[in-house]
Formats: sequence, C-alpha cells, structure tokens
Amino acid sequence: MSLTEARFHDLVDATQQSLEDIFDESGLDVDLENSAGVLTVKFENGSQLIFSRQEPLRQLWLAARSGGFHFDYDEEEKRWVCDSSDELLSEMLARITLEQASVELDFDEI
Repeated sequence: MSLTEARFHDLVDATQQSLEDIFDESGLDVDLENSAGVLTVKFENGSQLIFSRQEPLRQLWLAARSGGFHFDYDEEEKRWVCDSSDELLSEMLARITLEQASVELDFDEI
C-alpha cells in the first residue's frame, strides 16, 4: 500500500527531526541546515550528508560521499529501507558517519 502524501511528509519530517536531534546530542562539530524539506549535515572535515524528500516517488533520498541512496518506508516494520540494497537507513547512516566523520553514532531510533 502506497503512503498518502500527508503520511509521507509526516514521516520525513519526523525522521529529519530525529536526525537533527541525534547530531545535536552527538557532540560532533556539525552544521545542520533544514530548508524547504532538505536537511544538510556538514561535518568539520567539509563532507556532507544531504537528506531530501522525493514526493512523487514517496522516497527519502540520501546523498553522501559514497553515493546517492533512495529509501522507501516499510509501514509494517516502521523503518526506511534502501530500494537497491535493502539496507536500513539507520544501519547505512552508522556506517557512513563512521566513514565520513570517523565517529560511531547510534541511529536505531529512526
């Protein structure tokens, strides 16, 4: 079953807020910018993570140094899943944050 537009926006908003909270509480020196539904995380070393909503596809997209990734929301499991690898957003973010910022963070709440 496809997500409604309202449900999709609520999910992305909640996910982006959770991400902001995780990075705020991490103690990392990061710049967070949330504008027009796009959340940008800028690390001290200049690398970035960019989270954007793709409304027509009902997907959350992530751009990282290692590439671009598209996530569908699994309503049954209540989590974002990569459409090409089936990796969970939380798992991928833990790996990418370690690669880009050399820090281990816990993203299990998203």
